[in-house]
Amino acid sequence: MINYTPQNQLSLSLFKHPFQQELDKENRWVKLAKLVPWDELATIYSQHLQSNTGRQSVNVRTVIAALIIKHKLNLDDRGTVEMIQENIYLQYFCGLKEFTTQRVFDPSLFVDIRKRLGGEEFDSFNKLVIEKSEQMKPYQSRIKKKNKSDDEDQNDSSSSTSSNRGTLKVDATVADQEIRFPTDLNLLNAGREHLEHIIDILYKQSEDVQKPRDYRRVARKNYLNISKKKRKSKKLIRKGIKAQLQYIARDLKIIDKQTDKAKGLQIISKREKLLIETIKKMYAQQKWMYENKKNVCANRIVSLYQPHVRPIVRGKEGRNTEFGSKINASEVNGFSWVNTLSWDAFNEGCDLKNQVEDYRKIFNCYPKTLLADGIYLTRENRKYLKAKGIKIYGKPLGRPPKQEAQTPAQKHYKKKKAAERNHVEAKFGQAKRGYGLNNIKARLPETSESWVNAIFFVMNLTQLLKVAKKYPEFFVRILNFLQNELIKIFFKIFLFNKPKYLAVNQD
Repeated sequence: MINYTPQNQLSLSLFKHPFQQELDKENRWVKLAKLVPWDELATIYSQHLQSNTGRQSVNVRTVIAALIIKHKLNLDDRGTVEMIQENIYLQYFCGLKEFTTQRVFDPSLFVDIRKRLGGEEFDSFNKLVIEKSEQMKPYQSRIKKKNKSDDEDQNDSSSSTSSNRGTLKVDATVADQEIRFPTDLNLLNAGREHLEHIIDILYKQSEDVQKPRDYRRVARKNYLNISKKKRKSKKLIRKGIKAQLQYIARDLKIIDKQTDKAKGLQIISKREKLLIETIKKMYAQQKWMYENKKNVCANRIVSLYQPHVRPIVRGKEGRNTEFGSKINASEVNGFSWVNTLSWDAFNEGCDLKNQVEDYRKIFNCYPKTLLADGIYLTRENRKYLKAKGIKIYGKPLGRPPKQEAQTPAQKHYKKKKAAERNHVEAKFGQAKRGYGLNNIKARLPETSESWVNAIFFVMNLTQLLKVAKKYPEFFVRILNFLQNELIKIFFKIFLFNKPKYLAVNQD
């Protein structure tokens, strides 16, 4: 049976809406609004704002809430503002007092937000969320902190492992930038086209009647003849690269000659000036690789608009090289944060000590167990972890013994424990599939860093919702009360029977 409403019977004025009714208390945005520590987050964000001068800023809660909505729903800047404008629950989450059809702020404000919030600010955000989650758990489920006496002796290598709590999982990945896959021929062709555009701007404002030849039609034809072929031999690609290098050299000479004659660079914009410098560096790198017949060079440029992006070889199946920032991250009980973010490739094993110390700053104690890849478990790192009383479940260094001293049950336990490191791999998968960590759309290095850290912050808020669902507030209160009462009863019985116990031992 077909169900259909004719268009002439549906009008906006007759459309019934539930605005006169109460909002659903079980809605996910209503629940999350109660859990987020807004006051503490606003204090951290407001450090970059001036309280006495300048015009009044947008409500700080609205700004932070919009950032959470953007990354939780994986929207662009304009789509986030439009989504808030249309959804009454999102407006409540943003702290608005009533529903409005006006935009909460201009989408361009997101650029300033990303510039204000860096790695340190998001580290503080994540610490607040983790502290909130620990407060929501029962006493026995929390990562118990050290006593003051233990905290004073934290650098003592002879300290016992009883003060260590929790399991730290570490791993590294790459946050891919949204750039075109770079090939030498495509990169040179793009640089040539940009230079031709700048030449047009320069000679349009100059007094010269005739513009020198740049052979752009011939250069374009030569490029298309190679790029359209399905199978390209190395000889053919090398021939195309040589031709594009000659065209770029000619265009750079024309630009230098014109800038020497007149005002030159005062005519073009700042963005185009930076683009010229990037093309010059890219041309020098490509020329050096062509002359030396190599495919690798230091600080290789793979994007003209994002010259800070570097190729990072990961050795993954299907994708040997990735283009973006390399991050070293930690995971504890479903919560994760970024320890190191670098645009150059680095050995993640050299950053293990910083990750352990970051754990101590958050939980005020060292972890009891550390789960990591073999690249982290170097000889120096093993000595450090042993001095701190941290257990590891990795392959021991040196030649394996002839006779296995471990039982099959012990082997199975170690293998199962080491497999728990996959939790941090699952976090990377969640960030890339659900939150766009594999397609960072920010262009500047500082805004890209903010984008990456914001994704991990929003994932932690999602985990906070799971903790709140697992440990309801009334259940935690009752459980803590029962635990305290049972402890009191135990001590009363022990103290009451202590003289009899001592007397029996003396006999």
